[in-house]
Amino acid sequence: MITSFKTSAESATTLPEIVCPNDTNPMGMLLGGRLVQWMDVAAAICAQLHAEEICVTSFIDTMTFKASARVGEIVTVRAKLVRAFNTSMEIFVEAWSRPVKSSQSQMVSEAFFSFVAIDDKGVPCRVPAMKPQTPEEKRAFVASGKRKRTKLKSR
Repeated sequence: MITSFKTSAESATTLPEIVCPNDTNPMGMLLGGRLVQWMDVAAAICAQLHAEEICVTSFIDTMTFKASARVGEIVTVRAKLVRAFNTSMEIFVEAWSRPVKSSQSQMVSEAFFSFVAIDDKGVPCRVPAMKPQTPEEKRAFVASGKRKRTKLKSR
């Protein structure tokens, strides 16, 4: 049984990508599916760093697309652990884009991803607890519990 805890900062992940032509639609805008893939990878890395186990996506919640990224822009995906439950974790992921010749970034998308840690046989296994450190992390931690209860009620 795991009794230790980790902080969100210990597994925070930043994944930079450049938008290439094969990542876009005919208008040169980043495909939503490609962005979801990048966000899922960043969230998986974050989950696996926290759990120290292989983790699989179980749910994507409230994905919003706020702006488009275009060919040549740099997209930075940031993933941060919000809460660890018994075998699952909720990770907040946001993506920002910016032209190469500018320091101005814009938010492209944000979402909550849920992951489950699995052992070598593919069976869910316990993850370390997460202890929120800042007032913002504490608010997000509480909100995560409410989202989980809502998800469980809807099943």
